[in-house]
Amino acid sequence: MEVIDKNTIRLNKEINELDKFVFGFINILKKYTDYVIISGYVSILFGRARSTEDIDIFIKKLGKSKLDKLYKDLIKNGYWCLNAEGSDEIYGYLNEGLAVRFARKNETIPNFEVKFSKDQLDNEVFDDFIRVILPTGEIKISSLERHIAFKKYYLKSDKDIEDAEHIETLFKDKIDKEKTYKYKKQIEERK
Repeated sequence: MEVIDKNTIRLNKEINELDKFVFGFINILKKYTDYVIISGYVSILFGRARSTEDIDIFIKKLGKSKLDKLYKDLIKNGYWCLNAEGSDEIYGYLNEGLAVRFARKNETIPNFEVKFSKDQLDNEVFDDFIRVILPTGEIKISSLERHIAFKKYYLKSDKDIEDAEHIETLFKDKIDKEKTYKYKKQIEERK
């Protein structure tokens, strides 16, 4: 692993099936809208040994016609939506602040939990992300400080605390503690 700068990490790792699933979905998604992967997959990407059922992702809001095209492209490439039928229902869910889930056809796990960002704190993820360069391409993940703060101070489950601790240990000299504290305060104000 090479930390190129505060917004770019090169990660030479053997690409596993979960990574292939992520790249397959992202390569379609990024044709239509911006995205940032958040939550558990971030820790898994950096070597935390645990499984996950879903990959959480924020996408920038997009219009109905663009969502229709995205949905058709996903269907054409072998994905299906687990909790909504058709792009009208998907668009309605996203606009109501609900997540929609996509998996490979005839499968339910793993799946992408796709959400529109809902407030300023969520929207900031599109300005505060890290590009991770892997042998098969690049993905965008939330900043390490944001990841730690949300895991430790918002989600707070044992698994989430362990995810945060994994990132803190791995990047101990690279974490901006003041930035993590800033996110902690914003999370507390949101509640």
